[in-house]
Amino acid sequence: MSNLRFFTNSPLALNASVQLSESAATHATRALRLNVGDTAIMFNGDGFDYDCELISIKKNTVIANITGATKVNNESPLNITLLQAVSSGDRMDFTIQKAVELGITCIQPITSQRSVVKLSAERAEKRTEHWQNVAISACEQSGRAVVPNVFPPMSLERWLSRNPIATATRIQLNPVGAKRLAEMQKPTAEIQLLIGAEGGLSQGEIDLATAQGFQSIVLGPRILRTETAALTAISVMQSVWGDF
Repeated sequence: MSNLRFFTNSPLALNASVQLSESAATHATRALRLNVGDTAIMFNGDGFDYDCELISIKKNTVIANITGATKVNNESPLNITLLQAVSSGDRMDFTIQKAVELGITCIQPITSQRSVVKLSAERAEKRTEHWQNVAISACEQSGRAVVPNVFPPMSLERWLSRNPIATATRIQLNPVGAKRLAEMQKPTAEIQLLIGAEGGLSQGEIDLATAQGFQSIVLGPRILRTETAALTAISVMQSVWGDF
């Protein structure tokens, strides 16, 4: 079985013929130099990998025939929503990419008071589309067949107003009055993990989150960058509660 994987938004079924997206077709023909008769894997987020054979290549149009389907069972047992304050440069892309590889369920970008990046409505829409494509690429690489959603950014206050305290385990990184993850009981429902931007969460955001059920945890005695903090927290959760 080939380990080349391509995402599609199209429905997939045995013996169906499917056209690769323009970006996937370009990658397949120009970067990978695939030819008619070569095999690959397609997935659309439904939890299956679909074996396929390329049956037609014309310029940037590539058609594949689905020859088999396999259920993929590599999703994390933990249901983690990452509430990541928007960070600058490549940090946000890196955080999303690696969080998906580590098994995150979904990502909610937060427009934090200390976020360096300030997004207009138009820029926010474009960034959300870009971040979703980063998540898709991470699934292609890591073998996941379920694609985590990346939602449009919003303020913490607005997100909390839409998500009142429920059964989720809520965690924020805050060294004041904090405990370690290993001291917590294993969550039985969704985990909501709140991470600040480059300058961390403001005291007002910490107080607001605490009032809405977020417990403070600490990840050792050293100060971590925002992208390091998110990925370290997810890794520790997977180690003590998940499938690491």
